[in-house]
Amino acid sequence: MKEKMMDAMQKFSKAMFVPVLILPIAGILIAIGNVFTNVRLIERFPFLDNPITTGFGSILSASLLPILTNLGIIFCVGIALGLAKKKKAEAAFTALLGYLVFLYAMNKFMELRGMLVAADALQGSGQALVLGVQVLDMGVFLGIILGIIGALIHNRFIDTTFNNAFQVYGGARFVFIVLIPVVVLFAILSSIVWPVIQTGIDGLGGIIQETGNFGIFLYGTLERLLIPTGLHHLIYTPFLYTSLGGVAEVGGQVFEGARNIYFAEIADPAVKVLSQSVIWDARGISKMFGLIGACLAMYQTAKPENKFKVKAILIPAVVTSFIAGVTEPIEFSFMFVAPVLFLIHSVLSGLSMVVLNIFGSRAIGPNGFIDFLLYNLPLGIEKTRWPIYIVVGIVFFFLYYFLFRFLITRMNLQTVGREEDGQETKLYSKKEYNERQAGAGAGVAAIHSSAVTDSISALVKGLGGDSNIKTIDNCYTRLRLKLKDPELVDETLLKEQTQAKGVIKNGENVHVVYGLTVPKVREDLEKYLGREGESE
Repeated sequence: MKEKMMDAMQKFSKAMFVPVLILPIAGILIAIGNVFTNVRLIERFPFLDNPITTGFGSILSASLLPILTNLGIIFCVGIALGLAKKKKAEAAFTALLGYLVFLYAMNKFMELRGMLVAADALQGSGQALVLGVQVLDMGVFLGIILGIIGALIHNRFIDTTFNNAFQVYGGARFVFIVLIPVVVLFAILSSIVWPVIQTGIDGLGGIIQETGNFGIFLYGTLERLLIPTGLHHLIYTPFLYTSLGGVAEVGGQVFEGARNIYFAEIADPAVKVLSQSVIWDARGISKMFGLIGACLAMYQTAKPENKFKVKAILIPAVVTSFIAGVTEPIEFSFMFVAPVLFLIHSVLSGLSMVVLNIFGSRAIGPNGFIDFLLYNLPLGIEKTRWPIYIVVGIVFFFLYYFLFRFLITRMNLQTVGREEDGQETKLYSKKEYNERQAGAGAGVAAIHSSAVTDSISALVKGLGGDSNIKTIDNCYTRLRLKLKDPELVDETLLKEQTQAKGVIKNGENVHVVYGLTVPKVREDLEKYLGREGESE
């Protein structure tokens, strides 16, 4: 039962990543739009004061803000897509139809029951207009629930076929037929039950906000601590995109979730100071500063004869963490060989958020230095107090460095370059480092021609053979597999011959960490096994 629950949670966590990965693009473009309409920048650079640039910036921000107010449908489609085992496009389309059915079913039921409030009294009523339909304000939770329902029904009935005249109603059409009554009943049930649930959610969000720095510390620590399980998405997503991360009215519209509020506030020139809830997205200190200090400590404590190799291992990982915010290559260099360091890293990550909150900085850099520049500098010091972020980051660089160096030497931890004779702890070798195709990638770029075949052949062998591999998938940095017998996995082979940075086992679920090159690894693996399009 425990393994089944963990398996389900990991699948859900991965599915959540589908919409979450897209949303920062909207945020970056909103920030770019703000650059062209920022009053301070226009005063400093008068050439920006013209109808073309200001008009472009206004249109860009205004066109993307509605994404933040319609997250329900985005999560519904994205989660259905992520959870579907096959024919993902049909699953996403059916989930979209189910979402529309739900809205109009709930609206009609509430109308028949006399539950709808006047259109001019929506504020504070618990109701909202969703795609122009007045329903209970379920926010992102509606999309999440309907996405799960749609995916479950899709996976159960997508292979249903009929004979003779009814054959046209098989497959995806039958899925929709089954989905309609389920969604209608769920709409009726939600009309009755959701107000009670929403009261509980609002209460929990209030408790989290009231706990102040302790709540921030707990959030930041757990967000890092759960990385080995792949469930860390379940920690930060609710705070970034639901009412648990705050509710604020910006420009006459109500936004839920720390990141949504932030995007709305940076696009509104009337907002002079960013709200406190933005701190929930301040995850960049450990990525841009802390882990760099940790890498310096690991380099300096490595054996002299290994330092050249360690440099080749850590420099690409450091650049990737600082620029793009991808930390797993570094974290997996000490996560299993020295778990006490990972615990310290998690605690320091939470502590960095608390420090930023204490000093009133609202700057963010969730995906590294590029995000930091785009999000914070155009807003000016008054809104974000970004210089505090830099100062805190430098302090945490030294904090990580001295703590890691002390613990590594005092406890004789087997970090990169300190392994015993006959053992090797690595991200990738010097040879693999030199074979990277482009500067600061998060992993070794795919090696072409026969080298690809050799690498993928080693990957299959390291996973116990073709017959041992049940399913193949991937997230941002990990190859996610379900194996018949996880005990057949050869971790040493995977690390030495396929550039794997880490291997995580949890029942039948096995995650092999490759970094940003993982989509290519999955593509090559599916081609090698002849399983292309298997999940479509």
